Amino acid sequence: MPSSPPRRVIAVMILTPLVAALALWAFAWPAARITPRDLPLGIAGPPTATDRVAAGLEQEHRGAFELHRYDDEAAARTAVEDRTVYGAVVVTPEGTRLLTASAASPVVAQLLTQAVSAGSPGDASVPVVDVVPTPSADPRGGVLGASLLPLALAGMVTGAAVTVLGLRGTRAALALTGAAVAGGIAVTVLAHNWLGVITGAWWAEAGAIGLTVLAIGATVAGLAALIGQAGLGVGGVLMVLLGNSFSGVTSAPELLPSLVGTLGQLLPPGAGGSLLRSVAYFDGGAAGAPALTLSLWAALGLAAVLVGGRIRRAAPDADASATRDSAAQPVPVG
Repeated sequence: MPSSPPRRVIAVMILTPLVAALALWAFAWPAARITPRDLPLGIAGPPTATDRVAAGLEQEHRGAFELHRYDDEAAARTAVEDRTVYGAVVVTPEGTRLLTASAASPVVAQLLTQAVSAGSPGDASVPVVDVVPTPSADPRGGVLGASLLPLALAGMVTGAAVTVLGLRGTRAALALTGAAVAGGIAVTVLAHNWLGVITGAWWAEAGAIGLTVLAIGATVAGLAALIGQAGLGVGGVLMVLLGNSFSGVTSAPELLPSLVGTLGQLLPPGAGGSLLRSVAYFDGGAAGAPALTLSLWAALGLAAVLVGGRIRRAAPDADASATRDSAAQPVPVG
């Protein structure tokens, strides 16, 4: 077998470290910069007492928290259950206690406990109430974070399979939708019924998982339908390299650098992780924005699949027409 031309060898030698550096940047840089940035935190109690707590938090953790004030503990607890805030400091005549939701993010729950305890007199420990705890089958909340990459890969495989098998137009759209529905049901059976690591409404969980797979798969297939095989590479960069590493599902979007956290929630993996967390543990609280994001990606991807299919069908028809016209031209004699 003939050896590769020198230019190809050089290209491989240059591209390999570039890809490795890009992957390291995408995954390691956000992890190395984890710290709270405008993290939503509630404060409940009399204004005179809460003002003192708010001033202490701002002094010790400038820019770390976005404070939401509530009249009493009941209102603060509702805000935590609705995913409006990650936790709340409740100040009462009996003392201060902290409401957290480890199901929203175990990392944030631990961070809030440390921050509030450090601000208490003598650094005394503050009683903590876990309003929405993680399931007993997943006490550290690691399974949901670990499930995001397989979902992203499932979407990638679906989009790539549709492209490689030559499915176009309506057939491709039906294949993508059917695969997403089947994937949502299969994953929910495993995660909900077998492992017990998601505990919300069964069909809502299946819908969130299926919509995530559809948004990723349709986008990948749509890119390939419009720009060819290169679309698979572009889809891989968007969904796996950037989407997975910027999702914040293992920590929280507010713990990542601001631009990274925002971008991650605008990409299907991040939106999918947020939606699944909402329906699995919070009865759909704060599910609207990620559901809308995934729906837009899915709709645009399917539209690209249909448009790309028409373009590719039109090209052979145009070539055939040109061939017929050429054959019909009279042949000059002499």
